[in-house]
Amino acid sequence: MIDATDPAVAQAARERIDRLAKPRGSLGRIETLAVQLCAIAGGVPAHNFERRAILIAAGDHGLAADGVSAYPPDVTAQMVGGVLAGTAAIGAFARAVRAEVYVANFGVRVPLAPHERLIDVNAGLGTANLAREPAIPRAALEGVLAAGRSAFETLRRRAPFDVLALGEIGIGNSTSAAAIVAAFTGSPAASVAGRGTGVDDARLQRKTDAIEAALARCSDFGWDEIASEMGGYEIVGLAGVMLAAAEARIPIVLDGFIVAAAALIAADIAPNVRDYFIAAHRSEEPGHGLALGALHLEPLLDLDLRLGEASGAALALPLIEAAARMVREMKTFA
Repeated sequence: MIDATDPAVAQAARERIDRLAKPRGSLGRIETLAVQLCAIAGGVPAHNFERRAILIAAGDHGLAADGVSAYPPDVTAQMVGGVLAGTAAIGAFARAVRAEVYVANFGVRVPLAPHERLIDVNAGLGTANLAREPAIPRAALEGVLAAGRSAFETLRRRAPFDVLALGEIGIGNSTSAAAIVAAFTGSPAASVAGRGTGVDDARLQRKTDAIEAALARCSDFGWDEIASEMGGYEIVGLAGVMLAAAEARIPIVLDGFIVAAAALIAADIAPNVRDYFIAAHRSEEPGHGLALGALHLEPLLDLDLRLGEASGAALALPLIEAAARMVREMKTFA
């Protein structure tokens, strides 16, 4: 149900931008971004993308008990609390860029207190340990994708928006993301396993071993096998959010490594979803560049970020407004 964007609309946007009162191509990738926004909108956007929502997907991972992170599993719920209280980094960044922040609980292992900015679509109380068994039952995947759609629709009712930035929270999820990226790209585990929260060499080796164990169980490397064997509830849930947003022709601003892993799942389900992806930044995680390459995406920023929680996606939102204003407000030479 996801329509590809129209190449003719993109070409018309490029021709209009080339006639604006500036040297041709002088605004570089802002021009490329403007062409994409026009293609998504079906013409020159009717607005400047000032209604901005940030959705952070949260979930726990069974693998976290093996010490692949510098933090214990119960930190996931604590991080959610900080985001909802507005005291996390994303709260500061969101206020700077005039965006509304919501959290979608896809799989935190402990109950979360109700909050006006919490969307509770919990699909499971944390995944199984991907180093030993499938992280998510394959029969549950459609339900997790549906939870993503539900989160998207709930957010739209609560806070209508024109552009959606996506992030994540989940202790252990950089290992899950690395395994997903390795599976989709055929890359060795060691080339995608990064230090995440700043782990030491021993923990990094545990991550690599876990990824190799999960890869060894795969046979067809389809999205459903990959999502089941090594996915996180928040990662698969984000794929569902992306599919719903693309159906609604909403630009999707991807944060870092973990969100890129979710984008690979979504793109394997429905390739046209790629037309709606905007890569906010390139993170320090070694596998992020591999994921962006597989998605054919060029990031807008490169700031050595590796925090997650949509921090990089938030910082890219003003660039989207700038691109829209350029194509809408500049005069042509004529």
